[in-house]
Amino acid sequence: MAKYDKADIERRMNGAVESLKSDLSGLRTGRANVALLDPVVCEVYGAMMPLNQVATVSAPEPRMLSVQVWDRSNLTAVEKGIAHANLGLNPMIDGQTIRLPIPDLTEERRRDLAKLAGQYAEKAKVAIRNVRRDGMEALKDDEKKKEISEDERKRAEEEVQKLTDKYVAETDAAAANKEKEIMTQ
Repeated sequence: MAKYDKADIERRMNGAVESLKSDLSGLRTGRANVALLDPVVCEVYGAMMPLNQVATVSAPEPRMLSVQVWDRSNLTAVEKGIAHANLGLNPMIDGQTIRLPIPDLTEERRRDLAKLAGQYAEKAKVAIRNVRRDGMEALKDDEKKKEISEDERKRAEEEVQKLTDKYVAETDAAAANKEKEIMTQ
């Protein structure tokens, strides 16, 4: 049976772009966004858990995030998790809630965030190129097993390359939009 599956390759490349968009949505742009805390993990109950599994995150004001911790005994663990995430936020405990004022972005911090957006994009491109490599190897294997002809392999390789180009362009566009958003606040 043939190993090459165009739909699977497209799904995996699209997954890399969607993951990038999710990562970029978490980058701070000066406005409160609950996605900002998505990468935060806390050590609770002897395990590392995502913040959204131990607390509710909301944005009650445009420049303030609020983290409502469900179990009071996890309050300091959540605070440490937020502090260790290097998001440039200063957690303040207020009862069972942690308040996170969103400070103004300095020019230096904006450049750092723009650079980070570029790093996220590069990771996504590497993932897309890895999917491309897997697709090309599957096509060569299928040709060796005489399941497809050389012409079919070449035609399919062109399709894989077109998909790769399409998703790399989407990655570049998403990163450029985020960098522009960060730098023009």
